[in-house]
Amino acid sequence: MPEKTVVILGASNNPERYSHKALKMLAEYGYKTIPVHPQLKDIDGIEVKNSLMDISEEIYTLTVYVGPEKIVPLIPDIVKLKPQRVILNPETESKELKEALAKASILHTEACTLILLKTGQFEKAF
Repeated sequence: MPEKTVVILGASNNPERYSHKALKMLAEYGYKTIPVHPQLKDIDGIEVKNSLMDISEEIYTLTVYVGPEKIVPLIPDIVKLKPQRVILNPETESKELKEALAKASILHTEACTLILLKTGQFEKAF
């Protein structure tokens, strides 16, 4: 089975942030991770992409850790990236993003990536 790549949009180098915890846990569960943050260069030795448009490979899951007030300008890039599925973590829910994903036939759900991983539902949530 090919390696599945997960993009963490809104990744953080702060170990207390959920996006940082998700980055670590996804790697523990065997996923290739690509953190995305506009200003960071690396997180714990993992190269950070500054834009979704810097990613050229096929994306299994995009997990969102960017609030709805900041996500709207990123929607075109998310749709262009064509992830197989998108997870909107708590407090990232965006009506505009959900509508754009539905129009582009991209699966999406509102859930916590950490809980999905811990409960064995990450692969089954869609």
